[in-house]
Amino acid sequence: MGSKLESRKRSTEALKETSKKGLKESELNPKTLEFEFFGNDGVKFVMVSMSLVVMLLESVCNGENKCVGFSGSFSYLVDWFSAGILYLNVIGVYIGYVSWLVVLYFICPGETVKGTTLRNGDVLTYPTNGLLSAILTILVVIADVYLNGIGKMVWVADNFKHFVVTTLFASVLLSLYVYFMSFRKSSKTLLLSTSGNSGIFWYDFFMGRELNPRLFNLDIKYFCELRPGLIGWILVNLAFVAKQYQNFGEVSVSMLLVTASQIVYVLDSLVFEKALLTTMDITTEGFGFMLAMGDLCWVPSVYTLQARYLSYNNVQLSTFFSIFVGILSVVGYLVFRFSNLQKNNFRNSNNAGNEKFLETKAGSKLLISGWWGLARHINYTGDWLLGLSQCLATGFGNPLTYFFSMYFLILLLHRNYRDEIKCHNKYGKDWDRYCSIVKYRFIPYIY
Repeated sequence: MGSKLESRKRSTEALKETSKKGLKESELNPKTLEFEFFGNDGVKFVMVSMSLVVMLLESVCNGENKCVGFSGSFSYLVDWFSAGILYLNVIGVYIGYVSWLVVLYFICPGETVKGTTLRNGDVLTYPTNGLLSAILTILVVIADVYLNGIGKMVWVADNFKHFVVTTLFASVLLSLYVYFMSFRKSSKTLLLSTSGNSGIFWYDFFMGRELNPRLFNLDIKYFCELRPGLIGWILVNLAFVAKQYQNFGEVSVSMLLVTASQIVYVLDSLVFEKALLTTMDITTEGFGFMLAMGDLCWVPSVYTLQARYLSYNNVQLSTFFSIFVGILSVVGYLVFRFSNLQKNNFRNSNNAGNEKFLETKAGSKLLISGWWGLARHINYTGDWLLGLSQCLATGFGNPLTYFFSMYFLILLLHRNYRDEIKCHNKYGKDWDRYCSIVKYRFIPYIY
C-alpha cells in the first residue's frame, strides 16, 4: 500500500513539474487505473439506483397518495416515463427556465474571477453573478404571483412528476453530449479528468471524461453546479408552499422553517460562489452523469421532499419544538458558514488571522486551530445538522421525510472518505501527522 501511494505521489509531482513544459497527451492525461464506486459495475448500479430513487420518492409522495403510501401498482412505474415525456409544455417550461439562466450567466454584472491553475498551466475565468441571477429569477416569480395569483406555482407542484422526468432526461442527454464532445479535435490538447479517463464507456460516462467542458464560453460544470438545480430547489419549494396554501388555506410554521432554512442555504452558496472554484467538484472531478444528475435532477427532486410532504400534510409543531428546530437550524448554518469562512480567509489572506497550521512538504498549509482544530471536516458537521433540522420540521408522522438526513449523512461520509484518500496520496506522512493532531473526522469527540 505504501509503495502504491508513493508511486501516485511521484506521478502527481511529475505532472506538476512538466505542466510548465510541452506535454504529450499521455503525460497530460494519464489513464485512470484506480477505480471508485467499485468500478464499471459499481457505477452502473449507482446510475440505476439514483434514477430509481427519484422515481420512487415521487411515487410514494405525491398529490394522489398524500405521501402515505405507494401510488398505484407496478403499472404506475411503467407509465411514469411515458406520462412525463408526453407533457411537452413541461419540457418547454424547463427549456425556457434553463435558457433564461444561461442568458443571465452572460449578461448579469458580477466579478470575473480566476480559477486554480490547471495541470496544463491554464487558468480559467468564471463569472460570479449567480446570486443576482437567483434574485432576478425569484423576483420574476414573485411579480407573477402578485399580478396573477398562485396558479402557475400550483401548476408546477401538480406537474412535479413530469418535471422530474424532464430533468432526468436532461441529465442523460447532457452527459452524453459532454462525453462525446470530449473526443473532439482541438488545436490544443483537451484536459481530461484523471478519474474519468479509463477508456471504459460507462465508467467515464458516469465520472466525467473532460475536466472543464465549455460551450461558447459557458462553463457547463460551473453553470450546472449552482444554477439550474439550486435555484430550481427554491422555486420548487415555493411551488409547494403555494400548494399547501391552496390545500389548507395557510402556510404552516413547519413549512416556513423548511423553506426559510433551505432558501438561506442556497443563497449562501451563491453569495460565496467563488469558493466553489477551489472545491473537488471543480478542480478534480470531470463532468459526467454523476454531477449532471446530481445538479439537474437529484437536487430539485430529492431535496424538496420535505416541502412536498408538507404541501399535502398540514403538520402543526408545538411552540417549544418549533423553537428547538429553529435553533438547531441556526447552529448548523453558523458552524457550516463560519468554518468555511475561516478556511477561505486562511487561504486568501496569507493567514492574516494568525491561525495555527501544519506546513507540508508539498507546500500546502493545513489548518489545525479554530473550527478546523475540532474536526477535519467540521463544515460537513454543520451542513448535516442544518439538513437534519429541515427533516425535524416535518414532525414524526412519516419516516420518509428523514430520507434526506440519512442520505446526506452517507454522502458526506463517502465524500470524507474520498477526501481523506486524496489527501493521504498528496501529503503522505504529513497527512498522518495532521491526523494525529486533528483526531476527529466529522463529529468532535465522537468520530
